[in-house]
Amino acid sequence: MGAADIWVAKDDGRAVVRAAAITSLDRDYDGNVTVRLSGVEQAAITLVAHPEPTTPEDFHMQLLRMVTQLSDTARPAVVRPVHAEPAGWAWRSDPL
Repeated sequence: MGAADIWVAKDDGRAVVRAAAITSLDRDYDGNVTVRLSGVEQAAITLVAHPEPTTPEDFHMQLLRMVTQLSDTARPAVVRPVHAEPAGWAWRSDPL
């Protein structure tokens, strides 16, 4: 059984990247979450870019944990950031 095919979407759904292509995660001081991609020099995609409400301080690490957990399954999935009151920002996974 191989690893699951995991994808990560931007908050607006306009871009989706293969999780295996992500080489680094970053959450800046404004709460924006950006990933850098392998195979393309200097390629970066901002997954969450909202000044308010800001993302949790460990939001990029939450993504890492979710992708790692999903990779242990055999089911392909897409992970995306969502914001809902009162809970705030969270990563949501959906089967493909």
